[in-house]
Amino acid sequence: MSFLEEFHANLDSLPVILRKKYTLLRDLDKSLQDIKRQNEQRCEQEIEDIKRGVRSGNITPDTSAIRFSDEALDEQKHSIRVADEKVALAVQAYDLVDTNIQQLDQYLKKFDEEIRRERENAAITGVPASGPEGNTKSGRGNESGTGRGGRKKTRQTTMVTEAQATSNPTGMDLELPVDPNEPTYCFCNQVSYGAMVACDNPNCKIEWFHFGCVGLKEQPKGKWYCSNCAATKNRRRGK
Repeated sequence: MSFLEEFHANLDSLPVILRKKYTLLRDLDKSLQDIKRQNEQRCEQEIEDIKRGVRSGNITPDTSAIRFSDEALDEQKHSIRVADEKVALAVQAYDLVDTNIQQLDQYLKKFDEEIRRERENAAITGVPASGPEGNTKSGRGNESGTGRGGRKKTRQTTMVTEAQATSNPTGMDLELPVDPNEPTYCFCNQVSYGAMVACDNPNCKIEWFHFGCVGLKEQPKGKWYCSNCAATKNRRRGK
């Protein structure tokens, strides 16, 4: 059985185990409340009896000699034992959940290491990371007419398959292990993923943008400028 299969098997049984412990916790809590209520009534009655005894002179007003009955003290001790059982059950439930979380962390760590090894192997074999239109995304300082790194700008560029694009349509940061040498793009300063659009300003410092980060759902018609370049262009017009 693989680690993932074992984790799934343990996770499937977790709700049943937790339900049993929570049911027992609820029963203990009800029992504790009943004991507490009974003990409060007994203590109130004994206090009244002591007061009447003091007033009648049958009981000396010496507070050191006044105490609750053995029955009342036993109820209090019993309530403490029940409360301790509740705490122990709660700790067991917490430990169960914590154990599964630790197992999940171990799986994610192994998964992360596998991805890292695959990227290292790909780097050793010389397989380039694909960029827009399948070109290698390298070089951010080349100001040639085709764009930095020789990346020709086109509206039809799609960085990954449609399935990958729909998996993160909002342009949120992807917390996935990436090649540290892979260039980043967009305002979010992340690697390429999903559908991307190029700014039509040849001097744009960023050049490529994720749809979600710039509020696009489809390729724009005509020329498109990022907010930075659009603002610069408007300022120049105003002069």
